[in-house]
Amino acid sequence: MEIILDVTDLHIEFHDSDTPFVAVEDFDLMLGRGEIVGIVGESGSGKSMSALAIAGLLNRKSLTKSGRIMFDGNDLLTCDRKTLRSYQGDEISIIFQEPMTSLNPVKRIGWQVEEPLFIHHPEVSKEARKTMAIEALKSVGLENAEDVYYMYPHELSGGMRQRVMIAAAMIGDPKILIADEPTTALDVTVQAQIVELLKKLNKERHTSIIFISHDLSLVNQLCQRVIVMQKGNIVESGRTSDVFTRPRDPYTKKLIAAIPKIDLSRDGEQA
Repeated sequence: MEIILDVTDLHIEFHDSDTPFVAVEDFDLMLGRGEIVGIVGESGSGKSMSALAIAGLLNRKSLTKSGRIMFDGNDLLTCDRKTLRSYQGDEISIIFQEPMTSLNPVKRIGWQVEEPLFIHHPEVSKEARKTMAIEALKSVGLENAEDVYYMYPHELSGGMRQRVMIAAAMIGDPKILIADEPTTALDVTVQAQIVELLKKLNKERHTSIIFISHDLSLVNQLCQRVIVMQKGNIVESGRTSDVFTRPRDPYTKKLIAAIPKIDLSRDGEQA
């Protein structure tokens, strides 16, 4: 398998107070082309911090970063700002938990889906951008894409807004899609639809996906490999089927034990 992302010894430390706080310590990740890797853990485990560092979105003066994030022959931790910006939103895209806070409330959906093309592909004509945006909206399951193109975020449901965010993230055909808790704000039915959509995009476009979640059942459905984090450290990693059926670390065992189970032993009724 071709390795397209190689993260080695990633260390993230905050200096907001007198005592430095280590958010991520010695994080390693090798991501293959077309692979889906899950990162799980409780809030504060460092999973989102690791993803934000990969996306180049940690630039506060009150923190330090070290290690290596190798992509396309460049270390994303040390490369110049112009190189990093050329990857952000084009080769490496990210979608977040709550699309309503990510989408601009005063801009139409079409403009927001087209925005990555404005930034990274200015040579694309206005007519071509519109065509590509509508096709991107259709590709994420929005059948009335021509109408959605002219709408505002508040006119859409939560599931539709998340599909719009995925369309905007995928319009540049990125090599890596980072999905940071993309289903948490959605109901169970829509969560399943978004997971199926990510599977479809991965299969059709061979996009590598880093899926961050505290929901182990979704990770089990979607990811080939999983990384378990606790207090900034990786405590276990491996093939999802192996980790879920034969967990080694006590923390992993605790997370898996907490997955809700349905008891159908009594006349098919849920316990």
